[in-house]
Amino acid sequence: MSFEGGVLVDRAALARARAELGGEFARILGYFREDGLKSLDAIEAASRDENATAMILPAHTLKGEAGQFGAYPLAALAEKLETLARECVEWHTSPVECVPDVLELRPLFEATLALLEREAAATPLRRAGGFGRRLS
Repeated sequence: MSFEGGVLVDRAALARARAELGGEFARILGYFREDGLKSLDAIEAASRDENATAMILPAHTLKGEAGQFGAYPLAALAEKLETLARECVEWHTSPVECVPDVLELRPLFEATLALLEREAAATPLRRAGGFGRRLS
């Protein structure tokens, strides 16, 4: 698995998503997991079948959902696949050139999802305090 910069998730974008989603963060992340796996399966099947048209929508979906969580390397790879697939449809060519990116997609998704799930499970700890004690 290779991607520029070695950062799976932009921390500032993830913090914004957590703040916006609040208590719904874990539930929405569950949808991302489910939808992401469906998109991966569809992209891989389309690649095996050399069906560029069938690759476009799941790549587009994965791109958007990954971007919402600040998973920019995953979003960029999905966008690359979407663009390549659209070009194949336009030029009536086989999406065989997409295969290396398709092979990279699942490991990147799994690593990204693992990081996001760790973030969702992490809860900020507050030290016990009481009257007259300063909380930090």
